[in-house]
Amino acid sequence: MAHQNLSAAEAVEKLKEGNKRYLEAASNPGDISLQIRKKTCDEGQEPYAVVITCSDSRVIPESIFTAGIGELFVIRVAGNVIDNHQLGSIEYAAEHLGCNLVLVLGHTHCGAVGAAMGSEVSGFVKSITDQIRRAIGDEKDEIQASRLNVAQSVSVIKESLKLKEEDTLKVSGAIYHIDTGNVEFMD
Repeated sequence: MAHQNLSAAEAVEKLKEGNKRYLEAASNPGDISLQIRKKTCDEGQEPYAVVITCSDSRVIPESIFTAGIGELFVIRVAGNVIDNHQLGSIEYAAEHLGCNLVLVLGHTHCGAVGAAMGSEVSGFVKSITDQIRRAIGDEKDEIQASRLNVAQSVSVIKESLKLKEEDTLKVSGAIYHIDTGNVEFMD
């Protein structure tokens, strides 16, 4: 399981390879065995990447990247927006679990992005759509709006954690295409 020492670049390659296997699979071959459950219970987790993604039920990072138990530290929130809760979770994964990659994974056909592009919303959802609306401006193309939203979340993470180019912790963005299953890495 020892993924802790993967560099950010190695983690990106592992995610890309996992997505390629996912595109050809009918089920998730990630390790969810009794042995890995026992091992991670006894020895702790060593995820190789943090994935921040939407709460959308069609977006399942462990499946999308053909990962099993203990491989990904997943943070889910509608619209993959970033606030102090997500930042604290990222800090934990980087400092205590050794993750060197944070991937913000947006997706096509995102209800939160669509709501931000559409009419006014109310209630607690408004805090999410307002943040997305600031990220996307007047963008009318849904996929481009999702990209802009991901880019904004990447920027917020880098600025909030005061990351520099030479830091080992890297933050990247990607878009999951719900119709094809393909992950488009943005950098």
